[in-house]
Amino acid sequence: MAAANSSAAPLPAHASPHPMANPGYGKRSAPDQHPRTNHDFAALPPREAAIAAYVDRLPDGADISVKTLAKQLPYGQCALRTALNNLQRAGHLRRGRERITGEGSSRWITRSWFTRTARDDDWWATFTRGDVPQEPPDHPRPTRSRAHILLAALGRETPALSLSEAECARLAPLVTDWFARGATDADVFRALTTGLPTPVHHPAALIRNRLTTKLPPERTAPRPPLRILECAKCGVPGRPEALPGGLCGACRGERAPDHGNAPLHTSAIRAYAAEIRAGMSLRRHERTPA
Repeated sequence: MAAANSSAAPLPAHASPHPMANPGYGKRSAPDQHPRTNHDFAALPPREAAIAAYVDRLPDGADISVKTLAKQLPYGQCALRTALNNLQRAGHLRRGRERITGEGSSRWITRSWFTRTARDDDWWATFTRGDVPQEPPDHPRPTRSRAHILLAALGRETPALSLSEAECARLAPLVTDWFARGATDADVFRALTTGLPTPVHHPAALIRNRLTTKLPPERTAPRPPLRILECAKCGVPGRPEALPGGLCGACRGERAPDHGNAPLHTSAIRAYAAEIRAGMSLRRHERTPA
């Protein structure tokens, strides 16, 4: 098994288990990270590499606030705050809020998304919109699909439903339709094996019939979560494209452009007003440490 980056400082042997944040808060792992290797943070300075390697191995929900990390690692709060901002600029970390909806109500949750695989600003913008940027896999795809493997296993569990390799290949697309509608392996097994006639004369025909007639209804695609990123320095919310490297224009030292007396387009006014309302709504919620 690959170890963490060799430049990372090990956790002291006497240290207590890392604290978890309040339920719903804390570290959140970004999707589609590359497998862990010895060189995940080799491009970072030693201090940042050590902190990144430590955070990478923490479970989701771990408290990765500056105060908590300072109690676990041999760095002060000022050094940790600087290092986390550097990790954000390097694409390993983003801070923001995510709206959680359930049972007729919704609330904003503070999030700290971490990825051992550095991401650029475009990736984080796509992630914030609720999409997951797809990357080509680094390993070959399996020769047999999940549906094919399930059908081949039927005969081991229920000998009366033994199928040939060719029959598994022909029936696999029907099982894939079940998976696409949210069915689990156990759901498919139950539908195919419950209440079998005695004897089963034609296993493939019986399975085809059940996979067709018992097909569950299509599930409604879940709406992507609403996410808003925040400036790592001042905490102001904004669109991802306005926060390159996790910092707003003011904290990067940029001055707002002077447009003189040129009138604004109606769509620009509405977008600006919506952004102000969103920021005011977020500010009314007490900021909670990651």
